[in-house]
Formats: sequence, C-alpha cells, structure tokens
Amino acid sequence: MTFRLSNIIDRLIENDYSRTFIIYSLFRAIYGPIILIISYIFATEFEDGIYYSIILLFFSMVFSRILFSRIKIWLNLEKNLQPE
Repeated sequence: MTFRLSNIIDRLIENDYSRTFIIYSLFRAIYGPIILIISYIFATEFEDGIYYSIILLFFSMVFSRILFSRIKIWLNLEKNLQPE
C-alpha cells in the first residue's frame, strides 16, 4: 500500500499542472489570510477604513496575480515565460 501511495505522490509532483496547483494552493493559504488581517485592521482602526479595505483588496487582486506569475517563473513552472 505504501509503495503505491508513494508512487502516486511521485507522479503527482512530477506533473507540471499538479505542481502548479500545489504551489498555488500554498501561496493562497499564506497570502490570503495576511491580506484579510490587514484589511480587517484597516476596517476597524480607521474612521474611513472600509474604503481603504476595498482599495487594498482591489490592489491585492492585481498584485497577487503578478506575484504568483513571478513565483511560477522562479520555480520553473511556466516554461514559456522564462526570463532571457
């Protein structure tokens, strides 16, 4: 049973799509709560905090896409976007 399980895990890690999915899940698991905590602090500590939180979440959407695309290049997950 353990041989089959380790074989399946090895095949999943070797596949580019599953590696990208795993890295994306880890990225979201770390980045998401950090942004939510910062947004909560803005919303509760400042008088017009809800507006700052909305702006922060909007820019976070854009920034997270840019950051994750750089992470994919850095980890060689995106072969057609290699830096020259």
